[in-house]
Amino acid sequence: MKKVLKRFIRKFGFEIIRYSQIPRAKKIISLEPANGCKGNVLLAYITAPFLLKPGEPVSNKHTHDWESLQMARTFTDLGYAVDVIDYLDKDFIPKKDYSFFISARTYFEEIGRRLNKDCVKIVHLETSHFLFNNAASYRRHLNLQQRRGITLTSLKWVKPNWAVEYADAATIKGNQFTSGTYSYAGKPFFLTPNPASISLPWPADKKFENCRKNFLWFGSDGFVHKGLDLVLEVFAAMPDHNLTVCGPINKDKNFEKAYCKELYQTPNIRTIGWVDVDSLEFAEVINNCIGLVYPSCAEGQSGSVVNCLQAALIPIVSCESGVDVNDFGISLRNCSIDEIKKSILAISGLTEERLKLMARKCWEYARENHTREKFAEKYRTVVENIIKGDFTAHSTNRNFKIDNMPCSG
Repeated sequence: MKKVLKRFIRKFGFEIIRYSQIPRAKKIISLEPANGCKGNVLLAYITAPFLLKPGEPVSNKHTHDWESLQMARTFTDLGYAVDVIDYLDKDFIPKKDYSFFISARTYFEEIGRRLNKDCVKIVHLETSHFLFNNAASYRRHLNLQQRRGITLTSLKWVKPNWAVEYADAATIKGNQFTSGTYSYAGKPFFLTPNPASISLPWPADKKFENCRKNFLWFGSDGFVHKGLDLVLEVFAAMPDHNLTVCGPINKDKNFEKAYCKELYQTPNIRTIGWVDVDSLEFAEVINNCIGLVYPSCAEGQSGSVVNCLQAALIPIVSCESGVDVNDFGISLRNCSIDEIKKSILAISGLTEERLKLMARKCWEYARENHTREKFAEKYRTVVENIIKGDFTAHSTNRNFKIDNMPCSG
């Protein structure tokens, strides 16, 4: 009966097949070097950008799409053939020997144990250590429960993994704070900057005096983890200061319901939702804001923050955001409501000249440190050192202990 039905359907140009979604994790993309081949590299990261049609742009939703391309390109430029698999392909079976294995943390150990023993294994870390991240996220949610009498579960939870213990070395998108969460492992760490998705010109026509009391919260999901609840409560009690919220609020209905009044019924708070950093809407938002308020409890190195630095927004961010703000912003130590409020008042109370100077410094810092060109340069230097067997040239301070870190409230 099935065969008869299939033949009948084919007459109309259709085909009946059993639906089976092909997992992205099963794709393998093989890249060859231009001249000669020194060995093979296995890269377990993001495969989507390798499957784009000619002329199709790389997604700007997350920097890891472009990074994956650049990491593969670095090795092919240095004379290595590269096989790219999805970082979720925990069942990958190697059919050749590899000189280097580069992978995200999730299934690093599972994949790595199937490779030849002399393969050098480098984990690419984009978050704080999972214990630090998860403990901080639960603590934020517990504090919210005690403060507001509600329980939310929008945790930015990192899957437990032992990648750093198993790796020969690690590249880390972050700063000394981020790498400090991994320092216990005693492995060589190479810091690489998080490249911003955008590169913007200096806003020469911006009216700093007019927007001194206007601030932005900009982030993706995990709103309690990233401190949006705290920021909303602060601005709800500061009617003479304004907040614009850019994030996918409608994807977390429980958070949206809990903070409906602050998000939609408070005159000085405007909730836009998710915006693309390449859009005219984002350009309008940043032109009317003086700074970013982002008290996240754990990150690798926040893409939201580095994109806003490119936009010349003065940062009021947590230490745990993984971004150095030097003398052009405020680094929050405990992310209390009182500390956040005082920091906002400190920035909005500065002279126009001082505001413009700080904005210029953060924009210049982003242009010097958080671009795709800088990531490509840093990553190539790291790879060249690893190829030479040098695991010390860019190692981080192994004496930096988690005991020295603030505990985010």
